[in-house]
Amino acid sequence: MTTLELKVSKRTIEGKKVKELRRNGVTPAHLFGPKVESVTIQVDTATLKRTLAEAGRTRLVNLLIGDEKAPRTVMVREVQVDTIKGDILHVDFYQVQLTENIRVDVPIIFMGESVAAKTKGNTLVQELNQLSVQALPASIPSSVSVDVSVLVTADQMIRVKDIQVPKEVTILNDPNVVVARIAVRIEELAPEKPKAEAEEAVPAEGEEAEGKEPEAKKEPAEKAVKPERK
Repeated sequence: MTTLELKVSKRTIEGKKVKELRRNGVTPAHLFGPKVESVTIQVDTATLKRTLAEAGRTRLVNLLIGDEKAPRTVMVREVQVDTIKGDILHVDFYQVQLTENIRVDVPIIFMGESVAAKTKGNTLVQELNQLSVQALPASIPSSVSVDVSVLVTADQMIRVKDIQVPKEVTILNDPNVVVARIAVRIEELAPEKPKAEAEEAVPAEGEEAEGKEPEAKKEPAEKAVKPERK
């Protein structure tokens, strides 16, 4: 993979005045790192957007600053964005030492298809989106692939310890952290209830149940008349 190049220039405008730079299509930026003096810089916004789209947070970029003869090898450390307009406000570049390990968070990408996830009521859930790794700058992977086709039953999980990375890369996450699992809806686990039998119709007041003869109404018995004594 070729290293990207980005031309920038040193910046003298700071504070609230940088708004004028942004209006003119220039983004303020900052370069820092171990054993180097920090530098305030600026870069063409359109060119910066293209570079950020390719580099992400893991790819090396050769930063060409003004009339400096040697490029600075950097990685994108932070991008500040206007949450309303989506415009880039500021970028931090971190100058790396190619002979020293650095720690970087790389994105986790799912590959393949899970048989268990295709079952009705099941859903594939990604519990971990990034993996913290340590390696030399040139060995940092742009992403880590995880094959989810191994999930064939709902009780299976993929943990950090199951992820394979190049030997020159060290994973820093807890090995038992879950990366992917199958979520099952509770109602899918419950046994299907048998259909309730039709309840016998309760006759309304004044109606007789079907198939029964109406009972004769009993008239009150007449009182016996005692004969008068003479």
